[in-house]
Amino acid sequence: MLGRSFSALQLALGIALVGSLLAIFIPSFLRNLHASRLTEAVRGVNAIATGAVLYAEGKMPAEAFPPSAPLTPAEVPRVKPVEDPPGTWEHLTWAALGFRMDHAHFFCFAFDSNLGPTRSTFVARAHGDLDGDGELSTFEIHGEAVPGGARILPGIFVDREVE
Repeated sequence: MLGRSFSALQLALGIALVGSLLAIFIPSFLRNLHASRLTEAVRGVNAIATGAVLYAEGKMPAEAFPPSAPLTPAEVPRVKPVEDPPGTWEHLTWAALGFRMDHAHFFCFAFDSNLGPTRSTFVARAHGDLDGDGELSTFEIHGEAVPGGARILPGIFVDREVE
């Protein structure tokens, strides 16, 4: 049986078709990959904020939130996800908020609380350097506790989402 050869036109059409498909799918794939990394930060700060509101249930504003927790892990992950060594999430505040990362992650997290007699506030924060350029993506959710109860304030602060 003899092999069939392709004409220049058929070959050009085949290359154009493959090139068009790649032009559509590669940016879409990269966009979805980037969005999945950003989802980690949004879910993380949401989980911390929810834990803070649950912690505040039934408490007066002056004791509504646990103390601040440092940036965990202490070094911001750069480009690649990090696995935490044992004990990384053992801080009492993370336990009180019911938050920990049990898998490799692209962001580190912090919790800042400011307690006052009639109004207390918190900030749940995530930092990451997804492209390794030293510029950090930051995601924040704020909340408060007043004598009527605790709540997450509307909106999420994002700085350099795409960095």
